[in-house]
Amino acid sequence: MTAARTVQARTAVARGVAPVWQRRPISARSLRLLLEGDVDGRYAGRDDPDSGFRLTMALALACSQPGREWTPADFHQALIYTPTRGGWWARKLRERKGTQYAENKLTAMLDKARDFAARNGTITGRPDALEKIAEVRRAVESLCWPTRGGKATNLKNLAARLRLCERSGGLDHTTAVRPLAEQMGCARSTTEASDRRLVEEGWLELLEAGTGKNHGSRWRLRIPEAVLELLARAAPGHFLPPTPSELATVPDPHTYTDTAALADVMAHDAFHHYAHGTSGARLLACLDAVEGLTPAQLQQTTTLDRTTVGRRLREMVADGLVRELEGRYYLTGTLAGEVRLKADQNLLKQAAEQQGTVGMGERRSRRHARERANYQRWLTERAQRRRLARPRLVLVPEGVVDPSTGELLDQRWQGWDLSDPTRPVWRDELKPRAVPDQRRPA
Repeated sequence: MTAARTVQARTAVARGVAPVWQRRPISARSLRLLLEGDVDGRYAGRDDPDSGFRLTMALALACSQPGREWTPADFHQALIYTPTRGGWWARKLRERKGTQYAENKLTAMLDKARDFAARNGTITGRPDALEKIAEVRRAVESLCWPTRGGKATNLKNLAARLRLCERSGGLDHTTAVRPLAEQMGCARSTTEASDRRLVEEGWLELLEAGTGKNHGSRWRLRIPEAVLELLARAAPGHFLPPTPSELATVPDPHTYTDTAALADVMAHDAFHHYAHGTSGARLLACLDAVEGLTPAQLQQTTTLDRTTVGRRLREMVADGLVRELEGRYYLTGTLAGEVRLKADQNLLKQAAEQQGTVGMGERRSRRHARERANYQRWLTERAQRRRLARPRLVLVPEGVVDPSTGELLDQRWQGWDLSDPTRPVWRDELKPRAVPDQRRPA
C-alpha cells in the first residue's frame, strides 16, 4: 500500500467512513468532496435533487481526468456501495429506481465527464491553471486595443479579471459588477457595457448569474476563435503584422501594454477620468525604466491620438511619473520594479493631489456601498411582501414529478418545464399546448 493510500485510509477511518479504494488517486480536494460532501455549498442547486446531481457530476469529472481515470466499477463502489457523504444522491437514486438503473446512470455521467475533459483540456494543479491564465494574458497583450468603441475599457476589464483568475487559481472566477468596477476605476454602467461587449466578442462566458444578497456571477475567461486563428498564423517568437483593423497586433515586442502593470494603477485616483485617465494608465503600463520609447512608438501601441499621447506624457513628466531624455520616455526610478512597473502609493498620491482627484475612488466605493445596501433592503422588503401575499395556485399536482430525483412520472406532462409548479411552461413556445386535464384518463 502506498503512502498516499495509507493517509487516505487513515483519514477515512478517522471520519467513520470506509476506505475508498480506486485504481488511480484523485486530488485531495476531490477526495474531501467525496468523503465530506459539499460542505461549502459550491454545488448548491435549485433543490436537493439538483444539488445532488451537480455534486455527483463534479465527482465524475474529478474521476475522469487523464491519468486519473476511474473505471465504472470503482465509481459505483465509491458512491453507491460505500457510505460516503458525497454519494447520497446516488444511493437515494438506487433506493428509488433500483441498482441497475443507478449504475447505468452513474456510468452515463462518467462517460459524459470524460468527453468534457477530453474537449476542454486538463488542469491537474495550480501551475497548470496559471499556465492557462498566462496564455490568455499573452493573447490580450499581443493585440492592439483601439481607444474608440470601448476597447480601452475592455482592456481594463480583462486586466482586472486576469488578476482575479490568478487569485482563484483558474479561468473560472466569481465577481459582482460593483467590486469589478472599483478595480477597473470606472462606473458600474461602464463595467456592465464592457461585460456585454466581451461576451459578444468571445472573451467572456457567463456560467451562472449572481442572485441574492451576497452572490456574484460566475464567469470564465477564454480566447476567441478569431484571435486563436490570428495567433496561429504568427511566427514563433514574433508578433503579428497589424493587417486586420480590429485585431491589429503590436509589431515591436518592446511596445506592448503590460496588463499586470495596468491592473496596479488603473483604479488609482491619479488615473481618474479627471486626472491622467485611462490613456495615462495605458501609456504608463507600456513604459520601461531602461528601454525608452518614443511618442510614435507609444501611439502605435495604444492607437491613441498623437496630441493625446504628447499631452499625457507632458502631464506625467510634470507629476514625476515619467522622465524624458533625448526624445524618449522612461519610468521614474520610484516606479521601476524588478520587471517593469511597481506602483508607489506615495508618488501616485502626490500626482492625484496635483490633479485634484484625491478621494474620487473612495467616493465611488461609498456610492456603491449605498447602492448595495438599498438593493439588499429592497430584497428584504420584497420577501416580506411575498410572505404576506396570497399563496400562488399550484397547477402541477402531486405525483407528476418525483421530489427526490426530479424524474417525470406522469407522461401526460411530457414536454413541459415543471421547475415552477405554479407556472408550468411548454418548452416549444411556437406550439402552445393546454395544461393536461387530470380528471380524464391517459
